[in-house]
Amino acid sequence: MRDKHPSECGPFDRIAQAAARLAGRPAAFLAAMLLIVAWAASGPVFHFGDTWQLVINTGTTIITFLMVFLIQNSQNRDTLAMQIKLDELLRAVRGARNRVIDIEQAAENELERLKRKYASEGDRARSDQDDTSGS
Repeated sequence: MRDKHPSECGPFDRIAQAAARLAGRPAAFLAAMLLIVAWAASGPVFHFGDTWQLVINTGTTIITFLMVFLIQNSQNRDTLAMQIKLDELLRAVRGARNRVIDIEQAAENELERLKRKYASEGDRARSDQDDTSGS
């Protein structure tokens, strides 16, 4: 999804979008790798002690914890954007079943029922195609 103009976003959105952009760059991966190499190289200086290990464990735990929320936020935004685009396509295509617009809000059993229905329609369409191409 195209990022909103900064004036349209709240503080969390601006921070999350900037952090996601930065975390997804090769430079961020390289920085993380260099940090791990530096930590490993410092092992002999700190005699590979408990504090030395605690530093990396605490750091990686905190980063992982924060990244989970950042990834979920990005995924939620991307999923919402995709749903809006699909809803627009359904609305715009003549003959499309508009009743499935916003179907992601339906109960699980309704989604399963529709999945079975569309799978059955797909099976029939493939069968019809096989019948006509075999003639």
